Amino acid sequence: MTITDRHGGELSSMRRRFPDAPEPWIDLSTGINPWPWPARETHFRGLDRLPATMDLAACTAAMAAAFGARQETVLAAPGSELLIRLLPSVMKPWLKPRRVVILAPSYGDHADVWKQAGCELVETGDPLTEAAAADAVVICNPNNPDGRRFERAELTGALNRLNRRGGWLIVDEAFADLEPELSLAPMAGSGNLLVLRSIGKFFGLAGLRLGALLAPAGLRQAMAERLGFWCVSAPALSIGAAAYSDSSWQTQTRTRLAAAARRLRNLLEQGHCRVVGGTDLFQYVETEDAHQVWTHLADRGIYVRRFSWSRRHLRIGIPPDACAEERLAEALASKRSPVTTTSE
Repeated sequence: MTITDRHGGELSSMRRRFPDAPEPWIDLSTGINPWPWPARETHFRGLDRLPATMDLAACTAAMAAAFGARQETVLAAPGSELLIRLLPSVMKPWLKPRRVVILAPSYGDHADVWKQAGCELVETGDPLTEAAAADAVVICNPNNPDGRRFERAELTGALNRLNRRGGWLIVDEAFADLEPELSLAPMAGSGNLLVLRSIGKFFGLAGLRLGALLAPAGLRQAMAERLGFWCVSAPALSIGAAAYSDSSWQTQTRTRLAAAARRLRNLLEQGHCRVVGGTDLFQYVETEDAHQVWTHLADRGIYVRRFSWSRRHLRIGIPPDACAEERLAEALASKRSPVTTTSE
C-alpha cells in the first residue's frame, strides 16, 4: 500500500507519479477546509520562547468553550494523530483490552494501533451493538470517510453499557466542529469516555498540529506525562486560543461550507458519481471502477482520495474556488466521453 492509499495530502508523491499533469494541482484528498481561519502575524511572536502556562490555559479555555466542555477535562496536544497512536499504551492501567470493536469503514489508523497492541479487533458497520461485550468501542463521529453520524442518545446508551463492565467508548470528533450537536465533549470527564478533537479539519489548520484529548483526570494526567512539557508550541497555542474563541467566524464558515457542499454534490451527480455519504467538508461517492476514475482525475491534476479496500468508492473534498469546480466538472465529464481510435 502506498502513502497515497493510506492518507491524502501527499501532493509531492502525486507530482512524481503524474509528472505530466497540469499545474496547479487541485488537492481534494484531505477533507480540510480550503478557507482556513486567518491567523495573523502577531500569533507567531512566541517562536523565540517556550510556551508558558498562561498560553496553555488560554488555549484550553477557548477549546472548552467551543466544545461545550469543562476546561479541566481538556488536554491540548500536538495533533489528534499522535493521541491515537499513544492511547493503547497510555490506557494500560485502566484497560487491558481483549476485544476492541471499531466502526468500519473508518479512519484506518484506529484499527492499526489497536491491532499492533495485540488486541482482538472487530471491524463492523454496527459497533454500538457490541458495547455489552467489548472492552473498547472506537468510532469517528461524523465518520471518515462516509460521513455517517451517531446521535448523542445512541452513544450515551452504548457508553452506559460499556461503563457497567469497565469498557471504554473512544470517539474521534475530528469533523465534529461542523455539527457541534453531535459531540459528546460536554459529557467528558465522567465515566469511561474519551473524546479526541482536532483543529485541522474545520479550521483548515492541519499543519499547526493542534488537537485535544478530553478524558477523566487520571487518564488525562497519564497522557500529559507521556507528552511531556512544551509539547505544543506557543504559536500553536496562540492560534488555537484565537480560532476557538472566534465564534462569528465559525458560524459563517459552517454556512459557507454547507453551500459549497451543495454545489459539490450537484457537480458530482452531474458527473455520474453517486453521492452516498459525506459531510460539509467532503463527499463520499460511488462510481464504476473508482481507481480508474482516480487515475483519470490525477492525469488532469486533480487529487482525490481512493481506498485500497474498495474499487467503487472515492472521497472528494471541497474545491477552493470556481476555477477548481470547473476543472473538476470538466474532468468528470471527459471520463464519460467515448474513446475514439483511428486506423491507417
